[in-house]
Amino acid sequence: MIKKVSTDKAPAAIGPYSQGIIANKMLFSSGQIAINPETGNVEATTIEDQTTQVMKNIGAILTEAGCGYENVVKTTCFLAEMADFAAFNAVYEKYFPNKPARSCVAVKQLPKDVLCEVEVIASLY
Repeated sequence: MIKKVSTDKAPAAIGPYSQGIIANKMLFSSGQIAINPETGNVEATTIEDQTTQVMKNIGAILTEAGCGYENVVKTTCFLAEMADFAAFNAVYEKYFPNKPARSCVAVKQLPKDVLCEVEVIASLY
């Protein structure tokens, strides 16, 4: 059975996708960017502040799915600039001390010209 995950504590989808999908006791989140769900705007300007907002958005989706950061088994991270790698990691590691598997790449451009985007896969066992 497939179940959609939706919460108003994370930004609404800005396209034809769900915030997350649960299938076979696994959560697959869509990429989260630094949109403040209360205003619908990107307010943070630094990589540190944008990463923090992204992690809060991911946390809201994890909570809605019935799990937490400790359940995350894989992340995929997208950076607008690889020069932000160290600063991104400094915030990221506060949320994922269990060190899930990860890919991190620089991309040409992200939605709304944000500095980072993160998607997660989490186990609901």
